[in-house]
Amino acid sequence: MAHVTREHLDRLLEQALLADDHDSLASRLYDVALDYSSGDVSRASILVLAAEEWRAAGQPARAMECFQRAVEDGGDAGFDARAGIADTLFELDRPDEAREVIETIRAEGNVSTATAHTIAETLVAYGDLQGGLEWATQAALGCDENDPEQVAVLRTRYRIRVDLGLPEDELDELVS
Repeated sequence: MAHVTREHLDRLLEQALLADDHDSLASRLYDVALDYSSGDVSRASILVLAAEEWRAAGQPARAMECFQRAVEDGGDAGFDARAGIADTLFELDRPDEAREVIETIRAEGNVSTATAHTIAETLVAYGDLQGGLEWATQAALGCDENDPEQVAVLRTRYRIRVDLGLPEDELDELVS
């Protein structure tokens, strides 16, 4: 069992970026998560990082497994890992299942800004601009002004509104 520090993860990420080797990094992150006992970063966060690397390596099925393990772990991953599952389901050309996951998240309520933002970006990436706007608006309205995600979600929302040909509104004016 290992204690995982932010520095340890940063070193792994730096090495992989230099080598441009997503497969290797995904495997190493997954191994770290399996050996996890404690740390500055939750096991769920490490599993989400591994999932993102598997996706970057072109292995969405392995990513799905990591996202699912992150959900089962229940630790803080920075956002609801089910949003990652939905994104991966779209990638696997299973849009109906992806939308079911998204609707489950919506129905449960109390969606974090980061989760709503992730879902907005996913929907836009797969052609649902109106759905993306709804989630981005929810995120923008639900975040505190000192939320680190606020500027990013406002920019995403603005970009979607421009793509839809909508005029600026009061939330768009907050984008600096």
